[in-house]
Amino acid sequence: MTDTDQRGDGPTDNPETEDNRETIRRAFEAWQAGDAPITDVFAPDMVWRIEGHSVASREYADRQQFIDEVLAPFGARFAHGEPFRPVLIRSIHADGDTVIVVWNGRGIANDGQPYENSYAWIMRLRDGLVVDGTAFYDSISFNGLWSRVTPDHHSPPRHAVGT
Repeated sequence: MTDTDQRGDGPTDNPETEDNRETIRRAFEAWQAGDAPITDVFAPDMVWRIEGHSVASREYADRQQFIDEVLAPFGARFAHGEPFRPVLIRSIHADGDTVIVVWNGRGIANDGQPYENSYAWIMRLRDGLVVDGTAFYDSISFNGLWSRVTPDHHSPPRHAVGT
């Protein structure tokens, strides 16, 4: 579910802006539906930063490092519950090659407890793929999940999730 028009960020006359907004909207909707991992829209050479003071806050040099060090262990914390996915896409803002998504995510962790968090992702795209990203979220909630729940690396991998 998107809420972009109510936020005053409807269509513009810039085709690049609209193409990038649509690319990210489709990627988030596919992830939300469980049809595709969000990493499908990440370029191999993407740089990703997590801001703040969470245990994962730092810069990741490429897509694979981000998957290996954050997304895979994060997803493994939901191996026995409901996978973590966006439950509400609050807004999508776009300007040229930059798209900002504000969204709420939820999943049931391996310990049976829900994990909910709100995110703001700022992404720069090139040729339809994210080449630079920055994430903001509630680090207290994230750190609580990270320390409370043991990842199950023996279960089949789930769709890559976002942080």
